[in-house]
Amino acid sequence: MKDMKHVFAGMTVAVALLTACASGEQKALTVSGLDPAKFDTLINQKPVKLYTLKNNNGMEVCITNYGGRVVSLVVPDRDNKQVDVVLGFDNIHQYADTLNSPSDYGSSVGRYANRIKNGQFTLGDSTYQLRLNDGPNSLHGGGTTGWMNQVYEAEQIGDSILKLTIVAQDGENGFPGTVTAVTTYKVTADNTLDMTWEATTDKETIINQTNHNYYNLSGDFTQAGYDQVLYVNADKFTASDKLYIPTGEIRDVEGTPFDFRTAHAIGDSINAAYDQIQNATGYDHNFCLNTWKDGKGDDTQVCASLYSPKTGILMEMYTNEPGVQVYSGNFQGVGRDADIVRKHGIKYPKHVSVCLESQKFPDSPNHPEWASPVLKPGEKYYSHAAYKFSTK
Repeated sequence: MKDMKHVFAGMTVAVALLTACASGEQKALTVSGLDPAKFDTLINQKPVKLYTLKNNNGMEVCITNYGGRVVSLVVPDRDNKQVDVVLGFDNIHQYADTLNSPSDYGSSVGRYANRIKNGQFTLGDSTYQLRLNDGPNSLHGGGTTGWMNQVYEAEQIGDSILKLTIVAQDGENGFPGTVTAVTTYKVTADNTLDMTWEATTDKETIINQTNHNYYNLSGDFTQAGYDQVLYVNADKFTASDKLYIPTGEIRDVEGTPFDFRTAHAIGDSINAAYDQIQNATGYDHNFCLNTWKDGKGDDTQVCASLYSPKTGILMEMYTNEPGVQVYSGNFQGVGRDADIVRKHGIKYPKHVSVCLESQKFPDSPNHPEWASPVLKPGEKYYSHAAYKFSTK
């Protein structure tokens, strides 16, 4: 999704040792080639580190507690080579530099993922005005001042679980209620990255969390990901205006470039002469999942998948949420973003990746006919998304 934002093919990296020139000391790198020391710092007087989760099947996920961001995600390809499949930076300074390298890469988005029209909503007799950070609208809870750029308290449990906790104060970015939120990342034995978001509040509020990984399953971040094969189990999607705000119309995917009920390459339709594609210069839309019925989501069914014919890596997605935002990296490699250097010295081109973000529909606080994002005192918010990796 929009939020400001040599050859490298099928990256294969193993746990390595790098000799430091000055001291002669050796540094252990992650499987993805990250130096944890480049993430060890203080931000707003709070400690930030890089945490590594792994299983015994070659999967490794590196996460920083700054914004709850997934920095790298390594899985085996069809030849059992380890491939990093998510975009990002290789140091904490670029993540934290919201002026020169703003990004939502890998973040745990809150308090409200996606957009709210005019940054306004009403609860009871009160109307709230949020921080505007996307033209006249609010995006991702305030973007640079939202949770993606806050430091979470971290607790790693064994090799495979990380719990991140944040306390957001009443009035922060205009949202009501002091909210305590816990994001839990788990790497399972079957190569699944399992994520849960839980929250409580002392005052009626809204909440809609998600993960914002940018996926390119080929591992080649120098090329547009047009050959990635997408499946979305959705008969309908929410149409949007030119500012990406839902119009209220829910359209059938039948006969449109939004029909991914039969999986096909994203490049087949990403430049279609269709109003919704032209408005966004690609995909930046909410799909209404068929796995959501009678006010409940079935997170035992595949709601979406992504496949790379280059590596054979298949990613299957599960969620209990009613929607998934498909974003095709339309603002990457555009304008000044084209000059920003990311992991492994790479500058990303447009459409290099795909995001699959579980969520309540965008602008849901202003659409009472849709699944409600309202959280009241005494209730617990619970959202779940899992991404299972295999090969074929």
